[in-house]
Amino acid sequence: MRRSTTIGLGLSALCTTLALTGCAGHADSADSSAPAHPGASTPTASGPLSSTQLNQRLLNENDLGTGYTRKPEVPRRSDDVTVIGCPALENLGGDTAAGSGIDFAREAKASFTYTGSSTSEVSEELYSDSPAKLSKGISKVFNAMLSCPSYQVASGSTVIDMGTAKSAAPDLGDEQWSQQLAFSAGGQRSVVKQTAIRTGNILLVVSGSPGLVDAQLARAVAKASVR
Repeated sequence: MRRSTTIGLGLSALCTTLALTGCAGHADSADSSAPAHPGASTPTASGPLSSTQLNQRLLNENDLGTGYTRKPEVPRRSDDVTVIGCPALENLGGDTAAGSGIDFAREAKASFTYTGSSTSEVSEELYSDSPAKLSKGISKVFNAMLSCPSYQVASGSTVIDMGTAKSAAPDLGDEQWSQQLAFSAGGQRSVVKQTAIRTGNILLVVSGSPGLVDAQLARAVAKASVR
């Protein structure tokens, strides 16, 4: 079943407050943070993988190692979310409401808590569609977010101060995007790293605590890319 793409931001609190359920499909320039690698391996040149196939390529507790526990899937919330002070993100929300969101053909997602020196979280999302559609869709979202170093999102009576900065993307897959987000509300501040890798007709997005994203990203790409 096709549904609008949610660009999850890793931690469930941030996913709830910044509930971008899609992005515009009209044409405009959106460059990735790194060029494609001509010699990079691609999973397949055929049609999109099925959701079952994507689920099999998600990391699990055995892949991640000691201390990781998978979180139960939580239904997506439909709370009204308002973006304040970032026109590009406001436009994404408006386009989604108008029904012009991007639909990637297939998707799968898993989220984990990690109990080490402190309790942290990391999530992985896999999408499958044509390479061009994946590249254009994720570029548009990352470009919109990076266009605003600081802004706010409001969900109900809660207002969250947001900050977004580009971060270095690892040399993995065919295309790479990475950013770091800081958000604060109610006197608490958290930092989330989000890195996206496209390899052929699969797009992988790993989000969460920066250390966990860095530790698990290569493993996630290797499993997602297996033929």
